[in-house]
Parts: sequence; C-alpha cells; structure tokens
Amino acid sequence: MRLGILTGGGDVPGLNPCIRAVVLAALDLDWEVIGFRRGWEGLLKIDPSDVHSIQAYTRKLDREAVRGIDRLGGTILHTSRLDPRTLETGDRTHHVLAVIEALGIDAMVTLGGDGTLRFSAHLAGLGVPIISVPKTMDNDVFGTDYCIGFSTAVSRSVEAINALRTTVESHERIAIVELFGRRSGETALLAGFLAQVDRTVIAECPADLDTLIPLLVADKRARPASYAICVISEGARLSGDGQDADRAKSHIHRTELGVGRRLGQAIEARSASSTLVQELAYLMRAGDPDAMDRMVGLAFGQLAVQLIRDKQHGRMVALCEGKYAHVPADTLLTGTRAVDVARLYDPKTYRAKLMQVEGMPMFLY
Repeated sequence: MRLGILTGGGDVPGLNPCIRAVVLAALDLDWEVIGFRRGWEGLLKIDPSDVHSIQAYTRKLDREAVRGIDRLGGTILHTSRLDPRTLETGDRTHHVLAVIEALGIDAMVTLGGDGTLRFSAHLAGLGVPIISVPKTMDNDVFGTDYCIGFSTAVSRSVEAINALRTTVESHERIAIVELFGRRSGETALLAGFLAQVDRTVIAECPADLDTLIPLLVADKRARPASYAICVISEGARLSGDGQDADRAKSHIHRTELGVGRRLGQAIEARSASSTLVQELAYLMRAGDPDAMDRMVGLAFGQLAVQLIRDKQHGRMVALCEGKYAHVPADTLLTGTRAVDVARLYDPKTYRAKLMQVEGMPMFLY
C-alpha cells in the first residue's frame, strides 16, 4: 500500500501531530507514505515524466522524517490555497488523477479546511480512495464538532486579550480585539467568554451601534480601572455602516477598513472614549499546538489510517458529541456550521450565554 498525504489551506497548529500519526500508523502496517508539498498545487506542479518535478513536490515520510514534529506548529509539507477545478486554465482534476495513478498512490489522506476538503469530496465521488481530515481555526467545517487548530487559536486569543489588559487599563481606553472568523463567530465567542471580556460581536449577528456603543461606554465607566474590552469577529457586520462588501474576501485581499477599526472609529465619533484596536490575525495560528490540538491531531491521524485499512474510503474523520467518528466526505457540502445563537449567545447584550450545561459535551459549542 502506498499512501499519499497533503495539507491545504491556512496552516494551523496540530497539522504536524496528525501527519506524524498517519505516518507511524501506516508504517506499522508496512505501508509506504509519500507527502505532497504545497497541497493540491503540488500535484498540479508534478509532471509524472519529469523526475525533478516529482522530487521537488513530494517527500518520502518515514519515522525519521516525522520525529518530533508533533511539537511543532504549521505543516512540514507546506500548504497552498488552491482548488484544481477553479483555475483560469480550467478544471485540472484530470491532471491530479493522472499524477495519483502515475505515482502509484493507492489512497490519499488530505488535511484541510472547507476549500481543500471540497475537492477531496470531489475526488471521492470519482472513486479515489480518500480520507479527509478537517482543520481550521474557525471551526466551521460542517459535519464535525471540532477541527484541528481551533483550541490553539482560542488559547492564543485568550492569552493575548488578557495580556492586552495592562495597556488598555493604563491608558483607560475601550479595546477592540479583532479575531479571524469570516463566516463563523465561534472563535470570537469562545475566546471572549474564556477571557471574560465585556462584549463580543460575532459574524452571525449584526451589531447595532446605537446599542453596542452605549454598553461599552457604560462598561468602561462601571469599572474602577476605567477600561472595557470588546472582541469582534472579522466577518461581523455593523448595522448601518454599509461596508460589508469585503467580508467574503481573505484578509490580505480586502480594500475596506477592517471591522475592528471601523468599530473603533464609530466609538470615538459617538463618545468621549478613546479606543485601542488590535487585530490578532495570523498570531492566532502561530506557534506550537496546545494539548488539545496535539491530542485531536494524533487521534484523527490514527483514525484515518484505520479507515483505509478497513477499506472505508470517501470518509471525513470527525468529532461528534464528544466522540471520534467519521462521516461521508461530502457531508461538508450539505450545510454550513455557525454559532447556535439561540443556545449560546445573547445578541441584545453581545455576550455568550450558557442556557444549559448539564448533558452537553465538554466543549460547549
């Protein structure tokens, strides 16, 4: 058995533990593992008749190659954001299939977010033996309660928010902390809840400035240290400001001012309070994985190989209600994952709320 593995989309902590688990589990079965560099882009760069291109975009993974990588963030295979079906030159699915066949790959394990795994589902529909592993710090892949990278992103955010308190208090300001999350506000919601900030604005609920700003000003006045903190998702909307056109674009391609800075400007225009705006951005996904992402990464990797061993192809590994599971690879195409506002959020006060704890899985989301 010759197993192929790749990582696509944005990097997150926890990818390397998953790669290590896949490799070690496969080697225990006497399988060979070939890593593809730069996600789907790597396969498109390979010319099966050109040994140099194969060497440039593949890497044999053995025990020595994955030794100690579980302690490292990012991905040793590097990554790219690319769907072979959406290129200017047209659909290149046929090239990907040709490379897989030419290199003798019997099955694929793909680690990625919504974009990467959509193409994985496409290949599964064409009969390619494939297992998808969900990763994204936004935790917004439909079909699983948890994606690799989410816990570390929340942990990084909480640490940064709490560290920022010293500066915000010293200058007696209202701090706006903008976190990644274009479609889902789950990262902002949980980070805001764990850091116990004053208000949290999520992507799922537009913020009414006539309500939010007075609340933040009152929070600041009520605290002896005279400061307040608001966490906001990058995909959040501010009612009435008319600048939502860039929400669907990636962070680097936006032309409009970020929502955090727009909120800061609105606060200063409508009150006597000064603001401090901090975009955590890529620092949320930087550094080593925390214990949760190491554990989930290792478990997802083991499960992926076990499914291939048992000839259960075309699946996505998942965590469902606190238990490891697997679902059809195309499950992510059948819905969207977002914050359950009615159960976890009060849009009137812009705060997380826990209506019921008993009987819920350990992760409340």
